[in-house]
Amino acid sequence: MRGVEDMRRSYDVFFASSNRHKYAEVRDILEKFQIRAGFFKFNPVEIQSDSISDIARQKVIDAYEKCKMPVIVEDVGLYITSLNGFPGPYSSFVFKTIGNKGIVRLLGKNRNAEFLSVVAFYDGKKRPRLFEGRVRGKIAKRLEPGGWGYDPIFIPRGKDKAYAQLDDKNSVSHRYKALAKFATYMLQSSDR
Repeated sequence: MRGVEDMRRSYDVFFASSNRHKYAEVRDILEKFQIRAGFFKFNPVEIQSDSISDIARQKVIDAYEKCKMPVIVEDVGLYITSLNGFPGPYSSFVFKTIGNKGIVRLLGKNRNAEFLSVVAFYDGKKRPRLFEGRVRGKIAKRLEPGGWGYDPIFIPRGKDKAYAQLDDKNSVSHRYKALAKFATYMLQSSDR
């Protein structure tokens, strides 16, 4: 299986996901740390849990079982204060059903929110490792053009624009914070 060995040498880690937008961000962020990330198309059956850490842990184990190479996955939750943390771990489902317009319509004055990213890494040697990134902010009153997912409505604290409008999103996002922690681990690891 020469092709698999060539792939392993070409990349430091694989990002398992069905979302190419997410992969593009992950690849760009990890390149800042000189970590090469390949794409492993993976559409897991997600466990039902109120914990995105539990979801990410199970997804990375399942992804490793499929690709047998060092792999990372990411699970994300958008936690809106006035909705008692909803949609949280159900953010993907809520986005598919009511979308950004539905979220914006649900909110009154309190628009505070937090984005949480959990990146899980597994290489088959030890238990999966989890890296968390959080960004507090608020939900915009209207959708901003551009971006994908919740980018048009999430305004990080300290900024006056939604993720969709930020040139530096990949340096300030919840995903960046989690991946920076993962990158630090990888760069300090003797397994690289």
